[in-house]
Amino acid sequence: MSAVAQRERAPGRVAGTAPGRVRLGMGRLLAPTLAWIAAVGFFFPVLWMFLTGFKQEADAFTSPPKLVFAPTLAQYREIFSRGFAPFLINSAIATILSTVLVLALAIPCAYGLAIKPVEKWRDVLFFFISTRFLPVVGAIVPIYVIARDAQLLDTVTVLILLYTAMNMPIAVWMLRSFFLEVPRAIMEAARIDGASLRQELVRVVLPLVAPGIAATALICVIFAWNEFFFAVNLTSSRAATVPVFLVGFITSEGLFWARLSAAATMACLPVLLAGWIAQKQLVRGLTMGAVK
Repeated sequence: MSAVAQRERAPGRVAGTAPGRVRLGMGRLLAPTLAWIAAVGFFFPVLWMFLTGFKQEADAFTSPPKLVFAPTLAQYREIFSRGFAPFLINSAIATILSTVLVLALAIPCAYGLAIKPVEKWRDVLFFFISTRFLPVVGAIVPIYVIARDAQLLDTVTVLILLYTAMNMPIAVWMLRSFFLEVPRAIMEAARIDGASLRQELVRVVLPLVAPGIAATALICVIFAWNEFFFAVNLTSSRAATVPVFLVGFITSEGLFWARLSAAATMACLPVLLAGWIAQKQLVRGLTMGAVK
């Protein structure tokens, strides 16, 4: 009877497992499909902006949109003839120098808070991040007065200082979490070998957290490159940045969609290239400590 019962139950087991395998296969197929749909949804506006930059203004305003058109570089020639290069240079200088200053100041600060935290270090960390709580619009008047009295209005220097102050709290928080992942045994071995505090930081710790530093630097670059509020209120002509240049295409006569799309594509290109070059370091840096 037991053999007969086993033969009777065997088809049931096979039939019971088949739906489970089907559901598992559908789940494995559904997740990538949803991911591709989401990726296309996020990327489509960027692609449309890129294509619109190669259209004539008349083609950019057609309804329904014109998918087949003769591409032209007239819009790119137009934005450079209107002086796009100085705006690009101002953004590059303010972004690069502010990021270098942020890393130079945040690395020793985060290292000290991670390795040898001071008393009430949680209050210190909260103080750093609390500087981001104040809305920028609420502080623009005193900042404008200080910049005016220091004769820094319409200069790249004021943008460098403000971008450095803006990104410092985030950089300290991120770098501290990366420094905490360095095993203490490695630093103790370096001290036993006679390494000073500076040698321990430069030769031992920094190479280990290089991906985290790269991720922090890239985030600071993105925030500084995209910043608009300080640039539009504290600069006018000599030190205006790329976001300020883009606003110039919004006029009382209407929007110049093709020209604006070409300028926006040129504005996005440096950050996209930086992210593409540093994508491995960015992923490694942002996932440091994920297992813990």
